[in-house]
Amino acid sequence: MKKKLIGLALSAAMLFSVLSVPAFAAAPEESADPAPATEQTAAEEENCFFTSSSTEEEKEPNSITYVALGDSICAGIGLTKVQYATNLIGVDVSFNFKGYPEACYVGQVGKSLNLDRDHAINLGLPGVMSKDMLELVKTGTMAEMNTLSGCQYNYPEFIDYIKSADVISIQLGSNDAFVPTVVSFGEATNWKSADLASIVLSGNLRDRDQDTEAALNESLKKLSLTRSEKDAVWNLFFSGMNKICENAYPESSSNLRQIVATVKELNPDAQILIIGATNPVPLLPSWSDYFSKLNNYEKQLADVYGATYVSIPFAQTELDGHPTVSGHKYIADKIVKAIEAQQ
Repeated sequence: MKKKLIGLALSAAMLFSVLSVPAFAAAPEESADPAPATEQTAAEEENCFFTSSSTEEEKEPNSITYVALGDSICAGIGLTKVQYATNLIGVDVSFNFKGYPEACYVGQVGKSLNLDRDHAINLGLPGVMSKDMLELVKTGTMAEMNTLSGCQYNYPEFIDYIKSADVISIQLGSNDAFVPTVVSFGEATNWKSADLASIVLSGNLRDRDQDTEAALNESLKKLSLTRSEKDAVWNLFFSGMNKICENAYPESSSNLRQIVATVKELNPDAQILIIGATNPVPLLPSWSDYFSKLNNYEKQLADVYGATYVSIPFAQTELDGHPTVSGHKYIADKIVKAIEAQQ
């Protein structure tokens, strides 16, 4: 079923292909200007990389347990050769909890803090939306399939991981807008957009070579949109996107509050880090507004629950909307700094 695509990657690819958005995401919580990042911003991003003190003095091995909750960004999609299926029905991704790629931010946090794979756990789930994660932290399972993203996860161990953690990071919210977007694009194009899935879902858009560019361009040509399909796509850009983002914010903010409250109840002593979001589509005002509101809400949420808000405005992303290796390093360094500030 073509609706059962991983929403994040496919929608990002279509948006980036049409708009030619640069690699650096905007800083929505710090600027209302949706213009693409400049060379100066890129330089600032480099300056935002922190050199953890753990590189100067080796940390005691496995002194803490770090558990990361999140979606495909957290999981490290695009950094591994593992091919995630074109739908997530019945797909078991638990191998990634401890078998995640070293370059993802969980792996880099573990390396900085000298944690092995039993003490740096990656609970990132491709396609997961905030409502799904709320179910997982409460019961360890999703009662029903998410009909938009096609995922349904059942991991009772989630609750045990949360209870045993010293530090828990939460990174969610992007899919609440991205997944409905890809479904809307699919419906607008009569699911011709599914031709892009094999390239996007593999994470191979990171390979900036002629073969990748040629394959992507060929997939775009194959769409062969009719006049009515083109009109439907442009209608999405001019009005549909705004409605999607307006509908996403109340749900994502409400679910995030309940997720943080549930995690706090399960493990009152853990340090909770709420990871901010980057906006991979800064040229669309509706997306800038969504991520700006979401980040501002997460700051308030952190204050209410005694958590730490970790802003990542300059995380570098690739065409599929997922962080590059440098982007993951940037996020990891921010997380390590937040953890060390509490030690």
